[in-house]
Amino acid sequence: MKLGVLVALLLIAGIAYSTSGMMLSNVQNAVSQLCFSLKSLLPVTAMTMLIFGGVIYAAGQMMGAETRARANVWATACLTGSLIAILIVVVATPVLQSIYGDLGTIEC
Repeated sequence: MKLGVLVALLLIAGIAYSTSGMMLSNVQNAVSQLCFSLKSLLPVTAMTMLIFGGVIYAAGQMMGAETRARANVWATACLTGSLIAILIVVVATPVLQSIYGDLGTIEC
């Protein structure tokens, strides 16, 4: 019952906010800012994770068997994270433009 009331209040608040003057340019600016942030932050993060994964892997090779196994897992996690970050950078612009394509040109 309480959850239903909360959901109803959130829906009413959302409708009231959307009709109170949320302008098209505000949404377009927010999406452009999100795209710009993704394209500027994630490549740096991906490169840092690649370097960090290499350092972890190399350091783990000098340790014992258990530490070496853990270092391999951590290095693989860093590599996977960097690949996902690169994938997000490549896919973000087309996805945002397909979602908000009716807003005009979204500059990234």
